[in-house]
Amino acid sequence: MQKYFVLFMFFALTLSGCATATPKAKPVESSVSKDMQIEAQEKIVLSPLKTYKRKVIIGRFTNETNYGKALMTDDQFDRIGKQASDMLANRLIKSQRFIVLERTDITKLKDEQEFVGDVSFVGTDVVILGSVTEFGRSISGKSGFLSSAKRQTARAKVEIRLVDAKTGHAFFSGSGVGEASTESSDKAGFGNHSAYDGTLNDQAIGVAISDVLSSVINKLEGRSWKTDILDIQGDQIFISGGESQGLKIDNQLLIMKRNKSIKSKQSGFSIDLPPEEIATVQVVSFFGDDELSEGSVCKIIEGNVVAAQKDLLFVKEGNKNE
Repeated sequence: MQKYFVLFMFFALTLSGCATATPKAKPVESSVSKDMQIEAQEKIVLSPLKTYKRKVIIGRFTNETNYGKALMTDDQFDRIGKQASDMLANRLIKSQRFIVLERTDITKLKDEQEFVGDVSFVGTDVVILGSVTEFGRSISGKSGFLSSAKRQTARAKVEIRLVDAKTGHAFFSGSGVGEASTESSDKAGFGNHSAYDGTLNDQAIGVAISDVLSSVINKLEGRSWKTDILDIQGDQIFISGGESQGLKIDNQLLIMKRNKSIKSKQSGFSIDLPPEEIATVQVVSFFGDDELSEGSVCKIIEGNVVAAQKDLLFVKEGNKNE
């Protein structure tokens, strides 16, 4: 009996030795660092395109978290909100696709002007509103007999809305999340000893802005470029906008006539019926000193424009030579 038991154990050990365990998959880190990936994404997002520049207004950007607030701090001293607003403005300007105005600029242009609801005097119908809705910091670490490690992390979340200034309708909402961290360690008293790193706050907000920037740009550029008519003199049409908005000599534009507006019983908003194309014009020259005061002189090459109807007319980008 003992003999058979020994033979059984021999065969069992032989079979187990032949069995091969399936190796456990190990996660593989990308050869490109997270910072390099973010930088590459920003280069793609910020690459300029051949398009007419839209004018956008950054209305407000507030800090809705408890971080960075004090009892005696008011809305005029919202450091984190102002920082986020500046970062968004800088990125939009670097994209070379927009003319960016801030609320302070609007105040200088027209004193005591009601901000939301009437920004047509700068040829803009989109207002950007935003807020920092989450912000926090954490410190973690571990310590051993002769070693210790410390990790500081900052995390931020921003929310951005695009609002039609004429109706007050928010037609887009997006959010972005960003995180930044730093580590330090020492062994037997030697190594890096890091104090509080305030730059992590800036980095986390910057990453959050970059995270939502692409969708904001795509939504803004999805809206048709258009501008207003300043004056009509014979066959010459004077319009707002010039070289800084991407217009070039010989560009052809369409003159459109607004149709009547009807209030919808379903939504409560007034809905404009489709406009009518009445003429085609061509850019012949520019005038003005800067992007806020520049304009273009156009000549009529097709159709007919009645000066008395100027308030019903607007200009949009054409597709005949674009």
